Amino acid sequence: MKIFLRTFLLAALPALVAAQIAAQGSHASSGNLPAEAEEIRALANEARAQAGVGPLVWDQSLAAAALRHCLRMAEEGPISHQYSGEPDLSARTAGAGAHFSVVEENVATGPSGSAIHEEWMHSPGHRANLLSPEVDRVGIAVVAARGVLYAVADYSRAVEQMSTTQVEARVAALVRAGGVAILRDPSLARAACATDEGMPRASGGEMPRFVMRWQDADLSQLPEALADRLASGNFRQAAVGSCAAQISGGSFTAYRVAVLLY
Repeated sequence: MKIFLRTFLLAALPALVAAQIAAQGSHASSGNLPAEAEEIRALANEARAQAGVGPLVWDQSLAAAALRHCLRMAEEGPISHQYSGEPDLSARTAGAGAHFSVVEENVATGPSGSAIHEEWMHSPGHRANLLSPEVDRVGIAVVAARGVLYAVADYSRAVEQMSTTQVEARVAALVRAGGVAILRDPSLARAACATDEGMPRASGGEMPRFVMRWQDADLSQLPEALADRLASGNFRQAAVGSCAAQISGGSFTAYRVAVLLY
């Protein structure tokens, strides 16, 4: 946990949030964390180890989003995942700079960090979030107000932030490993990527014999249908193009790709 705030003055929230987020940067780099916050993080990773899932890595963007929401909870009194006029969880975390394919949140009040952890572990929904093998990042905020601690933990499955050319290079490496040469000009593949069907016709050029379009947050492997085509040995060249993903709301991170086989 790299975000922690203890305050009893909840007026002027925007300025307070900005000041606290700036202050937490030094905590994040130094690892010098207040006891309650570090306790929640450590207990979560201990529980995950016992459950056989990997540890949660700190994410400063998630922590910034958690801090804003935690301050709002302390201002409102009754806890909630969303208040009137507040963006939802995915919009809050994306707006803070996080990139993810999965995002979850736990909120609570309690007298101590350990009590909050135990509360989450004894609530089926909160326990499932905390122990989920689908998440690998966390940002936590703790605010002391009204005689208790308010806590927010935002969990996500992180997605690497890549440019169009980086996405194309990643996919091209997988295609090349299938024994197919990569064409240098990605323009036709990029045009194909931006459409849902059909194929833009290149002037005077050879038309591809197979077109594969998909989008995913994970670019570690090719779609099965494409891998099968490459394994057939019937293709000698490929063009790879990337374009903007088609995601409703735009909060989740994914990459859209087209591969043309010749």
